[in-house]
Amino acid sequence: MQSQIITTSLGGELISYKLNGEERIHQGADCVDEKGKPYWKRHFPVLFPTVGKLKQNKTIINGKTYEMSQHGFARDLEFEPVTKLDNFHSYVLRSNPSTYAKYPYDFSLYVTYKTYENELTTIYKVVNEGDSNMIFGIGGHPAFKIDQKALLNGEYYLEFEQEEEKVHFLYLIDGLIGTDYAKNILIYKRRIQIDKNTFDNDAIIIKNMTSHKISLKQRTGNKTLLTMDFEGFPYLGIWSKPGAPFICIEPWYSTADTLTSSGVFAQKSNMISLPPKKEFECKYTVEFF
Repeated sequence: MQSQIITTSLGGELISYKLNGEERIHQGADCVDEKGKPYWKRHFPVLFPTVGKLKQNKTIINGKTYEMSQHGFARDLEFEPVTKLDNFHSYVLRSNPSTYAKYPYDFSLYVTYKTYENELTTIYKVVNEGDSNMIFGIGGHPAFKIDQKALLNGEYYLEFEQEEEKVHFLYLIDGLIGTDYAKNILIYKRRIQIDKNTFDNDAIIIKNMTSHKISLKQRTGNKTLLTMDFEGFPYLGIWSKPGAPFICIEPWYSTADTLTSSGVFAQKSNMISLPPKKEFECKYTVEFF
């Protein structure tokens, strides 16, 4: 199998993955609705140093209030290219005056894309370049192409590799996590049906999963389109614009603020605390069929 990737320094983002010449990644601003309006302008952004929305788009770090938009700032900044080979693209974002205005830590954030045959691995590495513990969240937001007609016909579903007995679904209210769990929508304890109404109330957010693999499947022909291995990530976000010809399967280390959040960054759930001069690394792999 022949794979080809195209990336950009803006956000250190993957913007194309072709397998045997066929595009498998949502094409951002080039993918438009019947009115010519893009469904979603991004492709494969990295979410850092927060995942999801902050209460009032503000957070308190070391006693000082900072403003930060949803999913952090990394996806909108220019990264520096590190390595660019046919099957290996790597970028780095280093802390600078524009990041200090939103987030007071010294860091280096590396984003790497590696392909081998029909597998695509995304690797995030965070280095604490400062002299105090660094608090952050991180996650992926990859968008995969699907056929719009098949979506409208209810063809697609997601399936965990094993039955999920302890899983919880989080409920979003204006982008923040509600105090009660959402309804468990699993079918046969494994499947999530995907159709034009699945995302009417924003993203599906899942935690307490036993599986570390999930597959996107199509009913006709009982086809597996892709399988993601997200081992190590405590949350999985599933999202699209209602009726749009793509689906995002998002492995996250943390999530949005809750409705009752204190606003203190370090008190958010599942935040990573990285000691001075240490590194944190995580990865997820997608196998395409």
